[in-house]
Amino acid sequence: MPGTALDTDLLAQTASAVRAAGAVLRDRFGEVVRHRTRDELAHALAANDDAALDVLRPRLTDLRPQARWVDDELAGGALPPGEWWVVDPAEGNVNHLHGLPDWAVTATLVRDNRPVLTAVHVPSTGETGTALAGAGAHLDGRPLRVSGAASLSLSLVATSQARPDEVEAVVRRAGSSITAMLRDALVVRTSVPATLHLLNVAAGRVDAFWQFAGARADLLPGALLVTEAGGRVSDAEGRPWTPDSDSFLASGPGVHAEAVATLSR
Repeated sequence: MPGTALDTDLLAQTASAVRAAGAVLRDRFGEVVRHRTRDELAHALAANDDAALDVLRPRLTDLRPQARWVDDELAGGALPPGEWWVVDPAEGNVNHLHGLPDWAVTATLVRDNRPVLTAVHVPSTGETGTALAGAGAHLDGRPLRVSGAASLSLSLVATSQARPDEVEAVVRRAGSSITAMLRDALVVRTSVPATLHLLNVAAGRVDAFWQFAGARADLLPGALLVTEAGGRVSDAEGRPWTPDSDSFLASGPGVHAEAVATLSR
């Protein structure tokens, strides 16, 4: 069912919140943040997260006091019933620390394990992508539509690394999938974060995106954006995707079956 008027207003205010948090991170962006140990890196990552959360947490809590908060942005799997805020305060945080522009702030409201609305703000471009279940996806107010590509051989595709220190089986599966896509697709992009690739899929700028493993915070926003923009979302074998799935695929409908075939080899 289309989102209610209340959800429409809630989405607008959620978008305002992620833009405000993005402004805080933009003020912290610039020079490469040097680190010599994992502890130093973790401290720098946490400092960015905390700066954005200082804006996001009170604003989103005021918007939906009854919604619980997912504290671990790397967590996956189904959530208990009810409403939850799934937030990534600095999606692509490692890029921010390295002086690279590919990072964002995201907030998604999940209701009984279904994403209801999402807002993704990209401070480097000033773009804000939004989606409301049943009411479409938009980029700065303009409707989004996935690519009409009909052949994987003419497609720009992308993938992402879900997290550092992934288990060996996932690393091998990801590597073989990139090799397969290099054979079958036109061009393959490999970078983090997932959400920016998925925003590009929803906007028709990238034809397909896949990833193995993953967290709710890096896949739920893009899953809603792509679905509401007319795309297909599944696991890598074409089955319905849920946060419990061990793989993820989003694409325009014209290349989805080919992408599944490539990833299933």
